[in-house]
Amino acid sequence: MESQMTFQEAVQFFTDYDRCLGFMSKLRWPDGKVACPCCGSLHVKYLYNARAWKCYAKHPSAKFTLKTGTVFEDSPLGLDKWLPVVWMVVNCKNGVSSWEIHRHMGVTQKTAWFMLHRVRLAMQDDYSGGMLSGDVEVDETFIGGKARNMHKDKKVEMQKKGRNDGNKTIVLGILERAPGKMPKRIRTSIITDRKKATMAPEIAAHVEAGSTVHSDEFGSAWRMDDRYQHQMVNHLETYVNGNVHTNGVENFWLLLKRGINGTYVAVEPFHLFRYVDEQAFRFNARKDDQSDVVSDFDRFKLALSQIIGKRLTYKALIGKEAETPTEETPF
Repeated sequence: MESQMTFQEAVQFFTDYDRCLGFMSKLRWPDGKVACPCCGSLHVKYLYNARAWKCYAKHPSAKFTLKTGTVFEDSPLGLDKWLPVVWMVVNCKNGVSSWEIHRHMGVTQKTAWFMLHRVRLAMQDDYSGGMLSGDVEVDETFIGGKARNMHKDKKVEMQKKGRNDGNKTIVLGILERAPGKMPKRIRTSIITDRKKATMAPEIAAHVEAGSTVHSDEFGSAWRMDDRYQHQMVNHLETYVNGNVHTNGVENFWLLLKRGINGTYVAVEPFHLFRYVDEQAFRFNARKDDQSDVVSDFDRFKLALSQIIGKRLTYKALIGKEAETPTEETPF
């Protein structure tokens, strides 16, 4: 398959199950040895009529398919619907709504909403790329209702409390400024407040000691001079002071809020981290280490390489049971 494949070509390609089988098998088992996702046994046989494999090891789950052990598991929808949805989510700069998926793929809006959240689970970064270092920007943003849309009583109450009001959710962003033309990387997380007890562990978990941390004036509340060189810019006076600024992470906030306000319109705080992870994936996968722009197809393959060993049930999605990932087995 060509790396310059378009979305239309991808839809046509994946309508054929045999092509889906060959593509997904090569992606999941690159060495050509199909392994049982339950026990890891290689003693398996493909059953063409059932479109499944049978494992000859002794365990209850003898049969498995391409979707077993992935975010697609137990879905009645075929890969001819799943794969185009993955393509759209990872490549639409401002995201794609469940209503669009509902109209384009011929599924209900509720099904489309569930599909999107399962794809977002695959897009979550495990941060295996190591710690961020060098010049690192740290900033927070607030996601929630705007004051001008609130009732007068709410506005008065909000003004008394300060900046984080109206039940807004705080998102922390940590961005590494890449040297030269290397791509920037961002790490994100949802935090409860901006106190040092909350901020310091989050930053220390992602930023290598000895790095230079850039922040706005609110960084004085959590600065860690014993671990980092801390540079601050006061946004009430200027946004850039030489090399000291947070413009990189501010750009990410712009992309995030454009997607939330323009595409998704309203996002529940309970699910906000999934939408943040989605935007972070697209941001981090926009370029490769050679500073080349990543093609839509390569970004699509990257997302599919992360579907294994993850599981999200509908009950977990709506908060009726704990969300637990599927154990990964070596393939």
